[in-house]
Amino acid sequence: MGSQCSKQVERRKTIHTEKKNLSNLKSSGENYPGSEYHPTDRKNWMNDLNPEKIHINQIVWPGTHDSATNKIGIPLITRPFAQCQSLSIYKQLEKGTRVIDIRVQEDRHVCHGILVTYSVDVVIDDVKKFLSETNSEIIILEIRTEFGHEDPPEFDKYLEEQLGEYLIPQDDHVFGKTVAELLPKRIICVWKPRKSPQPKAGSVLWSAGFLKDNWINTDLPSTKFDGNLKHLSEQPPVTARKYFYRVENTVTPVADNPVLCVKPVTRRIHGYARLFIAQCFDKGFADRIQIFSTDFIDEDFVDSCVGLTYARVEGKL
Repeated sequence: MGSQCSKQVERRKTIHTEKKNLSNLKSSGENYPGSEYHPTDRKNWMNDLNPEKIHINQIVWPGTHDSATNKIGIPLITRPFAQCQSLSIYKQLEKGTRVIDIRVQEDRHVCHGILVTYSVDVVIDDVKKFLSETNSEIIILEIRTEFGHEDPPEFDKYLEEQLGEYLIPQDDHVFGKTVAELLPKRIICVWKPRKSPQPKAGSVLWSAGFLKDNWINTDLPSTKFDGNLKHLSEQPPVTARKYFYRVENTVTPVADNPVLCVKPVTRRIHGYARLFIAQCFDKGFADRIQIFSTDFIDEDFVDSCVGLTYARVEGKL
């Protein structure tokens, strides 16, 4: 009992030190090319940057982590342990999110670990509603079978039936094209089954290898921040790769920490998105940034990504 208590005391000291490290680093500045840009209409920010000018590999895509968890579990009981977003998929897209991370189980319900929420149909309906209200916004929709669960039967056919008219077929050339060249298609749908066959080359669905990341499972903010920088620095520039690479500005609860609710843990890093981008410039690999995701997305996070996209499109780097 005493050793466990001592361990937790040390743990709290470490968390305090890491939070202080990021706070001190913030004094080095959060400015970077495009950091002062704020879209006038987040719902249509790609359209406002000019679809004929903006190339897919220039975009810094604002994303959400565990996107469809706004109603997961039981309110005030299990929900705080699994909820990573408070907004619906539609509201996230309206706010400017352009990468959606969906986890499903065998019955086509969205889940996070053992906790379950609504059917994936709710996600599809929200995506369709958003697309019907906009003209030039491209979405990356990642759907995977959650760890520990079985693949939904014939889920690839379901996605094709539901989203067929919007799906951008799997093609390496997409990365060098402009948004205008892909329209009226609007969705890059990455399907990541656990056991079922991956989408084949030329399919309207994209396979797992087209969306990569290096997940660091920690609740320590500076550890995550520095690890994200390291892994990103090892990637080729966006103009030299034929896959999307994601960095997640999140920290998550871990089993040996008494704080197991998502929100108080992820707040440790949430406010440092602009600092991360500024540090990428400072270290010379801002040309690697592509997908940047977060828990509980807000306007400033969206603006931090859109601003860098604007700078790339306008040649201000």
